[in-house]
Amino acid sequence: MPDGTKRTERAAMSILDSVRRVLTPIHKEGYPFIAIAAVASLVLGHLWAPFGWAGLVITLWVCYFFRDPERVTPQREGLVVAPADGRISQIVAALPPPELGLSDEPLTRVSIFMDVFDCHVNRSPVAGRVEKIAYRPGLFINADLDKASEDNERNGLVIDSAGTRFGMVQIAGLVARRIVSFVKEGDTLAAGERFGLIRFGSRVDVYLPAGVLPLVGVGQRTVAGETVIADLRSTEGPRSFRAD
Repeated sequence: MPDGTKRTERAAMSILDSVRRVLTPIHKEGYPFIAIAAVASLVLGHLWAPFGWAGLVITLWVCYFFRDPERVTPQREGLVVAPADGRISQIVAALPPPELGLSDEPLTRVSIFMDVFDCHVNRSPVAGRVEKIAYRPGLFINADLDKASEDNERNGLVIDSAGTRFGMVQIAGLVARRIVSFVKEGDTLAAGERFGLIRFGSRVDVYLPAGVLPLVGVGQRTVAGETVIADLRSTEGPRSFRAD
């Protein structure tokens, strides 16, 4: 094969690799919604061009919403990583949902609010076995409110990580209407592994074991599977935070 042809092929492969790195994969759960938005855009565009352009913007947003990027999860026993992309809206002592059977005493609850621009694929905060899954129907009030933990539709998981139990609750939001789970009871998860998603704005609560202090603060942004929110091995006291 001539040298010029080889150089051309290498250049083409380099460009293709660059494009692949820029484009974020889309989760398969989003395919039906993308198809609906695309077809609606074509129909609306046929009726009136500005409608078509508006539909195109919505279609691109749906693609963006269902993105499923790769994440690099820190691997060390004792680390607890964020289960969701978003903003930490609350860190409080609260009773876990009774259906989880997790604790009769308040535990530290770290709440992560996901708006419609955050990635909504949820990941396991620790490695372990899914001990229990408990779904409860409910309301669809703003997931950023404290009462959403009790009133909204939710799906809770208890993960047994080497004898330490963690509670995690997916909470539907104001426009969310579907909580999707990828796992079942008895499944084994790695830290940072995908376990579900919530459609269109929602929240995920993590209940830390008794005595474990969070390493994050209210208002902080988290990246699912990457941001460390607690360390079971840590002996430091409570952290303070400054918002700039």
